[in-house]
Parts: sequence; C-alpha cells; structure tokens
Amino acid sequence: MNTPMMRVEHRQHQTLTPRLQQAVRLLQLSSLDFAQEIRDAMGKNPFLETEDAEPGAEENSTSGSSDVPTAVTTAANEPVIDSAPTTSEAEPDVEWERDSWQQSTSPRSGSGDGETSVMDMVPADVGLRQHLHAQTGLRHLSPRERMLVNCVIESLDDDGYLRSALCDVPCLAELEPEVTQAELDEALAFVQRLDPAGVGARNVAECLRLQLHLIECPTTREVAADIIEHHLERLAHRDSMNLARVMDRPVHEVEAACNRIRHMDPRPGWRHGSADIQYVTPDVIARKIKGRWTAVLNPAVVPRVRLNQVYADLFRRHRDGQHSELAAHLQEARWTVRNVEQRFATILSVAEAILERQHHFLEYGPMAMKPLGLREIAEEVGLHESTVSRVTNNKYMATPAGVFELKYFFSRSMPTQSGGTCSATAIRGLIKDMIEAEDGAHPLSDAEIARQLARQGLTVARRTVTKYRQLLKLPAVEQRRRHT
Repeated sequence: MNTPMMRVEHRQHQTLTPRLQQAVRLLQLSSLDFAQEIRDAMGKNPFLETEDAEPGAEENSTSGSSDVPTAVTTAANEPVIDSAPTTSEAEPDVEWERDSWQQSTSPRSGSGDGETSVMDMVPADVGLRQHLHAQTGLRHLSPRERMLVNCVIESLDDDGYLRSALCDVPCLAELEPEVTQAELDEALAFVQRLDPAGVGARNVAECLRLQLHLIECPTTREVAADIIEHHLERLAHRDSMNLARVMDRPVHEVEAACNRIRHMDPRPGWRHGSADIQYVTPDVIARKIKGRWTAVLNPAVVPRVRLNQVYADLFRRHRDGQHSELAAHLQEARWTVRNVEQRFATILSVAEAILERQHHFLEYGPMAMKPLGLREIAEEVGLHESTVSRVTNNKYMATPAGVFELKYFFSRSMPTQSGGTCSATAIRGLIKDMIEAEDGAHPLSDAEIARQLARQGLTVARRTVTKYRQLLKLPAVEQRRRHT
C-alpha cells in the first residue's frame, strides 16, 4: 500500500524581478502606448515630475513648425508614408522644436480678448446624414414628405446604404394617416437623387446604377448598365475577353465600360465623416552626417520625466514604518526613470546596428536591402533575440525614403546561383519593377517572372513569386492584361 511521503528538493529556475518585468513591458510598447503609460505613472506617483522646459521652448513649440515627420500606419513590412523632405547632410546640433510633452491634448481656444486660434479656422467634418439633411432643407417639401425623407436618411449606414427594408424604417408609426408603400418609394427615390451619387442604395448593383448618369458617353453608359445588370460577377474576375464575347460587343467598348465602373464609388457614405486614421511618430530618425548614416532619438517621443528630489529628500528625512505606501511609490519612481532611459538606449543601439548593415537601402532603395536576422543584431548589441524582437515591433524609423517599422529592415536570406545571398525584400523589389515595366497587352505570368529571375541568377520558385506578388498587392496576370 502506498503511503504519502514528503521530501524537500532544491531546484533552480529563473524569475524576473518586478523591475525587469516593468522594463520588458515598457520596451514592447509602441510610442503612443508608452507615452500614455508614463502619463498614468506620473498621475499616480507623487515622486515623478516633468522636467522644466528650457526658456523659450513653449514659445517655439507654439509658433514654430515641427520638422518631425509623422506617418500613417499601414500594413507591416511596408513603408508607412513618405516623410517630410530631409536633406542628405544634417548638422549634428539641430534641435527639434516640437515636444509632445509640452503640447496640450486639446486645441487652444481663443482668448477672451477676441483672439482666434489657428485651430478655430480648421473646417469641421460634416457627417453623411448632416450633409444629406442640409440638401433636403433647400428643397420644397411638405412636412409629411420631409418627415419621410428624414426617416430614410437616418436609416442609412456609414457606407450610405439602406440595409433594412423600407417598411422597417423607424418613426413611420407616428405618422397619420398610415404611410403607403408608394410614399416610401418616393422618399427613397428622393434620397437617391441627393449627393453623393449612389447614396440610398440597397445593394452594390443599385449603388452602381445610381452612378450611371455620371458617364457622358451614351455607348459606354449603355454597356456599363448591361454589365451591372447581368454580368457583375464577370466584371469582378476582370475577364474582358469572355465578357465581350458573351455580350457580343467589341472588346474596347467593354474595356471602356469596365474602367468606368471600377472608378465608381461602391461606398459613397465614406466621402463624408471622419475616417479612423491611426498616426505614428517615429522613434528614431536616420540622418546622414559627414557621409555616414546615423540614428538619433526623436525628442517628440522621449518623455521629460525625472525623480522629484525635493519629495524624495523629505521622505528620507522623515521615513518611518507608517509610510510603506510612499516607500513603494519612491521605489517604483526610481525604476520608471531607469527603465525609460534603458528603453531608449536599447532602441537607439538597435537602430544604429540596423543602419550599419542596411545603409545601402537608404542610398539605392529596396533592391539594395541585405539579408538580416534578429540573431545578427542581437549579437552586435549584446541582447537576446527576444529583446530585439520586442524593440523592432511597433517602433518606427524616419528616413529620406519614408517612415519604416524597424522590423521592415529584417529579411531572410535567399541563395543565388553564384553562391551568394539575396534578401527577400530585394526580390520583391525586382518583381515589382518587372510588373511595372511589362507590356500591358502581354503581361508577365508568375512562371515567366520566375524564369527571368533565374536568368539573373536568382532561384525563386513560381509559388514564391505568387506569394511576393500578393504581398505587394499586385493583381494576377489576367487581371493586368489590357486589350486594345
């Protein structure tokens, strides 16, 4: 019979101290999340304070323009957007005027003496429903007609579509006498005649039909109407040859109609209303100083935070066991200041190591990108690969060619026939150049692109070409074919 037994064993295992846990968490945050984290810490910890701005800094920040490039977030491994013009030679003592920690979170309003802020001159965004109601206010409608039209407008979604049935439009039950179907159809037709064209449609086909009047050529308009009515699926496949044969029309007429349909707006409601655009501020800036590329921290993302020495000295002089909570705040404040310094020192060292290996990319473009892995950078800066991965995630570098996520500069190595290596980014650049330079009447298939790459000494499988072409968001060969 087995009896329970107790024993003591000595085991070794690694654990992260609270300070290291905080350092790792701060390191993997993006610049926006990191700034919010520091603001929250300063709001809760009395031992943290903002460094005093230098004299004249506030004046410069409000009157001077900022040179720090700001970019729009896009897909990973792609340039975000072109940055502001940057000279190839920069002076090392150039100071950035903007400081995100000195900016207010809300626009400065006009003062009581009648002064007007620049932000007061910015036009306000007009939503879709507000835009439509403004148009109906200029039309001669009876109170009942205006009520029906307003009900239809309020039932539209953000795309500008009427997704629900007309009989389900709200507020109809309040009207006396009872609303007829003819009145509903007339109200919807009124809305569909408003700007933007296509608004009030119940499906994509109806949205496109409402925009046919914008086509000036009668023949093209007739062909486009036939395609929208009966061949919308074939239009999506971009098969103009078969579409022309089915419709018994010349290819050039079908091509012209298809091009006009593709230029129509399938979501007219998006023209009005604020778009949800996320902005990023680069963490480091690549600058060429005396012929050498170097990385500098962007002051706009570096918090001006420090330990409040006055409070710390007072606490040390009057410390006793009754203030354990303040002791924890003081310890956390010291950790925060050190971790902030460590975060930006790590980001800067990794960025400099990347520029040391990828400076040809800044000079000659994507085809000069070299193969680069996390281990190579980790060995250079003396960090673990996981740490380098955290540094390159959601961190951005501003260059004269645009703003790039740091992980964009990493690319796996692909062998060449000469025994050398080439980066996948360079191969994607070659594929893009080949497709842009191809003959529209005889576009290159993925297999032909693979053969041309092989003639240049690059062994790339056809399926790999297909994958890279899809990453570049380039259509297939049949969709790129143009008929004359």
